[in-house]
Order: sequence, then C-alpha cells, then structure tokens
Amino acid sequence: MAVVSFPDPRGATPEGIVAVGGRPEPEFLIEAYRRGIFPWPVEGYPLLWFSPPERALLEFDRLHVPRSLARERRRTRLRFTVDRAFGRVIRACAATPRAHEEGTWITPAMVRGYDELHRLGRAHSVEAWDEGELVGGVYGVDAGGAFAGESMFYLRPNASKLALLFLVEHLRARGLDWFDAQVLTPHLEALGARLVPREEFLDRLARALGRGLRLF
Repeated sequence: MAVVSFPDPRGATPEGIVAVGGRPEPEFLIEAYRRGIFPWPVEGYPLLWFSPPERALLEFDRLHVPRSLARERRRTRLRFTVDRAFGRVIRACAATPRAHEEGTWITPAMVRGYDELHRLGRAHSVEAWDEGELVGGVYGVDAGGAFAGESMFYLRPNASKLALLFLVEHLRARGLDWFDAQVLTPHLEALGARLVPREEFLDRLARALGRGLRLF
C-alpha cells in the first residue's frame, strides 16, 4: 500500500477543505480518517477532502432516545447484525434520495473504495432485517479505535434509527464513548449529537486512537 500524507487539518480552508485530488482508495481513506479528514465528492471538482470547522459528535452519555423510539426498540421484531451485508448497505445508502440533495456523494468510485476498506477490516456495517429482507442499515469507518459514521438507509419505519442504536451499544461494549457523526442532521441532533470545534474533535480523536480499542 502506497504511503499517503495529508496536510494538517488545522490548516484547512474556511470551508474545511484540507486537500484536493487523489482517489477514494484504501491508502487514502485510512490515512484521512486517522487524521480526522473525510472525502466528499463535489461534481465538477477533483475529489475534496474535508475537516470542517465544526464536527458533529454523538457522545454516548448524552444519548437521548425519544420515548416513541424507545418503545419501538422494545417491541421491534427486526433482527440486527454486524458486517453481514456491507456491500448491500452502502449501495442502498447510495440509492436513497436525500432531502435538499440532488444525486449522491456515494459515487461508484466511493463504493469501490469503501468495499475494499471493508475487505481490509476498516469499514463496517450494521444491518436491520425483517425476516430475510434487508430493511435498513448504517455503515462507517474504524479509524483505528475511533468510529466515523457515514450514511444510513431504511425501507421500514425506524429501521435505520434502531440500527444506529444497535451500533452505539456495540461500540459502547467495546469501550468507546462517542463517535464522529461528521455533519449534524436533525435526526442526530434529536438523539443528542452536538457540534464541537475542529480542535476539540482532533484532540478527542488523538486520545481515542491512543487507546488502541478493538471495535470489531
């Protein structure tokens, strides 16, 4: 695997751009996530690598599960698994329409890169099943003891939310107490996620990586 180096994300542009170019291949992705950087394709530009001025974190001791979702979790008949269908999850995320977005940032090149990252044991998924049907899921990246959530999808009400709660409990059981949610969405904010300055995020990331947790 080629040696890849990114600039210090503390020197990012005001929009959070750290680097331009390269490819969403494992050597780039592994080094980027380790440095607190993630790729975000923008049509018409070479691949952009971001570390935004503010980062969304979901801290497990601040997790808020609304009563309706807690009730659904208690009575759900969905079954949850880890890494049983990573390729299907990322492709379903790519195919899911997003409010106020045209197209998807999960391009075929991104899918290929994260597929390979999964084969290397660095990208992971949680799947929600209704009997034998995949009805929801979430995937993300293990940066080496810290976790970055990437995207979710659902085909049944609450399936992706319940998969996310399953992921939180999986990570909590392995000693992690937060994960990188990258961008704050209304759903994540309702669960207790908040924005922190880039410097705080990078400090937290360094401490988490220093613990050497085995998350999967």
